[in-house]
Amino acid sequence: MSKFLYNRVNRRALKEQLQHSNEPRVTVSFYKYVTLEDPHQFRDQLYRLFDEVGVLGRIYVAREGINAQISVPEARFEAFKAVLDGFPFFKNLRLNIAIEDDGKSFFALIIKVRDKIVADGIDDPAFDPAQFGQHLKAEEFNALTDDPDTILVDMRNHYESEVGHFEGAITPEVATFREELPFVADLLADKRDKKIVMYCTGGIRCEKASAYMRYRGFQNVFQLEGGIIEYARQVKARGLRNKFIGKNFVFDERLGERISDAVIAHCHQCGQPCDDHVNCANEYCHILFIQCPECRAKYEGCCSDKCRDFRELPDDERKQLGKTTVFNGSKFGKGVYKAFRPTENANILVP
Repeated sequence: MSKFLYNRVNRRALKEQLQHSNEPRVTVSFYKYVTLEDPHQFRDQLYRLFDEVGVLGRIYVAREGINAQISVPEARFEAFKAVLDGFPFFKNLRLNIAIEDDGKSFFALIIKVRDKIVADGIDDPAFDPAQFGQHLKAEEFNALTDDPDTILVDMRNHYESEVGHFEGAITPEVATFREELPFVADLLADKRDKKIVMYCTGGIRCEKASAYMRYRGFQNVFQLEGGIIEYARQVKARGLRNKFIGKNFVFDERLGERISDAVIAHCHQCGQPCDDHVNCANEYCHILFIQCPECRAKYEGCCSDKCRDFRELPDDERKQLGKTTVFNGSKFGKGVYKAFRPTENANILVP
């Protein structure tokens, strides 16, 4: 990474600056599997160009392509598209536009070079992500999944499907995509003759997942083109039946956009219906969990009494204790919800 091509302003200051800005912005996501011979050079070039047109967001670049979740000033949107058009491999690129959006989804431009744009755990050189399954538009997806013999699989993590998923979908209890790939292939090992439809948020994971299933010997593999985001757009634009139930989890400041009115999840602290993800207000914990407004007030945005009480300590004491104290986030990250699901006891997040 070039020495000067990264944000050097305090994260908190950037967030506050964006919250007080009245500049209309559009939240966009896109991906492209394409061989990049020099990801570092491409990263620096893209940073310069995107920074010039005011793009904010999180972008991953690797030899296998690019994965981007960003926001763009509405007034500079055509300039942003002109930047993309300057790269031949972005021709006919699909841009997924957010459904519920105030444009304040990101507050800094971060572009990182990684080994892969989607961590998959696959090290076999024979695997070709370009051998993906057949794409389905929303109407085709509805028709195919109406067939009771079709198998529908959610290729997202469990904390995503917990707040929203398609009717009749298999929603694996997994914390990472690399864990889900072999899990789904093994789960469906005796169903290679079935039609298998896969979906994810914006298409990037099920693009690779469908290729992996073909690599594992499955032939009738399909994927929802553009994922849930594009499906919701097509359903609204064409007046189609919406088969998605609940909220679509997104990886930005919003943490979700509503696709249907149904609330299928529950507060992890009291158990009442709720599908609002938050991060624990204790920065030394920061665990992702679902919290209702009542519990947010009671625990001051924290996941437990322990974290709430810790936040009330003087700064110096927090800094010292934070080095050794174990919180829910330091134990579980985003992955383990089973221990947090509501029981008859209140405040189940308390260790």
